[in-house]
Amino acid sequence: MIDIKKKWALVTGASSGIGAEFARLLAQRGANLVLAARSTPAMETLANELRSLHGVDIVVEPIDLAQSGAASELSRRLARQGIVIDILINNAGFGVFGDFHQQPIERTLEMLQLNITSLTELTHLFAAQMADRGGGHILLVASILGYQATPGYAAYAASKAYVLQFGEALHVELASRNVCITVLSPGVTQTAFLSVSGQASTRFQRVMMMAPHAVAAEGLAALLARRTVIMPGFANRLMTLMNRIAPRALQSRIAGFLMTH
Repeated sequence: MIDIKKKWALVTGASSGIGAEFARLLAQRGANLVLAARSTPAMETLANELRSLHGVDIVVEPIDLAQSGAASELSRRLARQGIVIDILINNAGFGVFGDFHQQPIERTLEMLQLNITSLTELTHLFAAQMADRGGGHILLVASILGYQATPGYAAYAASKAYVLQFGEALHVELASRNVCITVLSPGVTQTAFLSVSGQASTRFQRVMMMAPHAVAAEGLAALLARRTVIMPGFANRLMTLMNRIAPRALQSRIAGFLMTH
């Protein structure tokens, strides 16, 4: 793997879950960090922990990336501080569970702003800088739900399908500029995702649950190895393969069943 010591890494959604684990793994390898999320106290606690353990520089940037214009504002803040981002972990996102027509449209649009628009804007801003410098790494967090339409998570799954195809295309586009794009597609993970989305965990989800550290470790290893896509966990890969080789008419029914049983 490449040496990332003293390089600056920006982690969005860094206050907890997979984002916090990415921050820990990057700090262990000597990278300086920009932590971006809404929760300042959680990020400050994490920053103090990692400074003490690893002696790295850490900047905490409280920001709500679900708001229009937030991605550009974050970029401007870093530019004013003279911070050049070599690694972008585009992790921030959330889901909305339930029948689409029964969910508040404002909540769904907020989710799409974060999962698609802000992710796209951050990727554009920092990929352009990396391409001009001749190198960089960007990881986009999608989901195994991005591989098939999923009743109950209709808009969320569609947003992650966008991330998956967007990242795969950029991996090819930016290869000649030495900018690596990797897409991480986790399954159910021990984070606040389900509670935020409004779903109680199912028996299937509890069986399939992965620890966030394991997910982040596979994602970072794939990014530094310049892989295109990574789906952590053998069970997740097998389940997705079996679902995708089923007739298309059955795929969404299978996916919907697995998310509710």
